Amino acid sequence: MTRGQVRRRLSVNWWQYLALALVPLFVINGVFGQSEAILPVLAMPLFIAGVASMFVSLKFFGGYKHALIATQKALDTPEEPAAWIALAAKRRAAFLVAGLPAWTGAVAVFVGLEAVPLVLLALSTAVLFYLYRIPRQLG
Repeated sequence: MTRGQVRRRLSVNWWQYLALALVPLFVINGVFGQSEAILPVLAMPLFIAGVASMFVSLKFFGGYKHALIATQKALDTPEEPAAWIALAAKRRAAFLVAGLPAWTGAVAVFVGLEAVPLVLLALSTAVLFYLYRIPRQLG
């Protein structure tokens, strides 16, 4: 597999994981957003938990950054395929953690979290995902 093919596959994976993170929030909000809140008192704590979950991704970003550096060093060497595989694995784990704010927002729909905090949680997930794009310099 060529480097361009690997980059395209990683780009498609980025969009797939972004959709996996954001679509549940929009679908649940669309279906259940106007229904009666179950425990409205939990709306603010869940929003705070969603914002705090952004900080969980710091550890995963460090691992991703190290894998990115290792991949750049391995370019045009026999270790390059293994470096791309390791980078993809670190990135997948980081995507799952980066989706936590939006998934917390999806749960918070049931307790009546308003639209503005839901949008903020979705935006924070999108920003976290943006950090995991493969830079142009790598390739």
